[in-house]
Amino acid sequence: MKVHRELAGSLPEFRNAVITIGTFDGVHKGHQQILSQLKEEATKIGGETVIVTFHPHPRKIVSSVPGDVKLLNTQAEKKFLLEKAGIDHLVVVPFDHHFANQSAEEYIVDFLYKYFNPHTIIIGYDHRFGKGRTGDYHLLEKYGQELGFAVKEIPEQLLHEIAVSSTRIRKAIIENDIATANAALGYPYFFEGLVVEGNQLGRTIGYPTANLHIGSEEKLIPGNGVYAVQVQITDKTYGGMMNIGLRPTVDGKKRVIEVNIFDFNDNIYGEQLRIHVRQQLRNEIKFDGLEALKAQLGRDKADAVALLRL
Repeated sequence: MKVHRELAGSLPEFRNAVITIGTFDGVHKGHQQILSQLKEEATKIGGETVIVTFHPHPRKIVSSVPGDVKLLNTQAEKKFLLEKAGIDHLVVVPFDHHFANQSAEEYIVDFLYKYFNPHTIIIGYDHRFGKGRTGDYHLLEKYGQELGFAVKEIPEQLLHEIAVSSTRIRKAIIENDIATANAALGYPYFFEGLVVEGNQLGRTIGYPTANLHIGSEEKLIPGNGVYAVQVQITDKTYGGMMNIGLRPTVDGKKRVIEVNIFDFNDNIYGEQLRIHVRQQLRNEIKFDGLEALKAQLGRDKADAVALLRL
């Protein structure tokens, strides 16, 4: 899959481009149905599939109260998932006030038609675009007849499922209901973190941990608790257990993310790890001293090993 981050002068001449537009945050099961439709349409006409998405998230630009925009995927993660799905091109459009203030007509003629010369646009019936969100499916159809591209509709039921799924996934991750989130995603929820130096307390009780720094402030991280995880280090994957929280037994001052990787002793400071979250094992608990904590970690490990079937 080719990724394009600039419009002027950098986009290729797409061959019979079949395009769709959206954030595709999570690239979950609902999104995957749209991607299948996109690929099916492109195969029929010998065309290329093109996903058009925006960065930063449009809500950060157009909302009067943007708040904390928390996303299921970073840009790199979304690229990975779309590439895995077999998409030909991902175009990441810089979204700013100038872009947001285009009229609906300018959006169609000076953006979609000019840069993509689409054969087919696949879009939801409720898709809105242009300043004041005045553009809709019917306007696209009108211009399609004039400019020579087809417009196909994503069914209302599927769009409803996607909206429900995205909301449900975010809520489930925040509430530690990983099973619900993973079922809707169609894959285990994952995030990436850089291994940084911690206080190395885990070593003293037999459970050394990799402390992770998450580079993206927008990435949605699960709530506090202990989880069974799979840890990807370059091209190898290991079982493990992860703690997210304040470590109330030790100091209780700062939220940390730390992972105990099973059967692994290498020095990985400075490495980027990908954590696949499989299931929450328990909530965070304050124990009466390190011995009680150590005993519980033994039980957590046994539970994680059983769950991961290691």
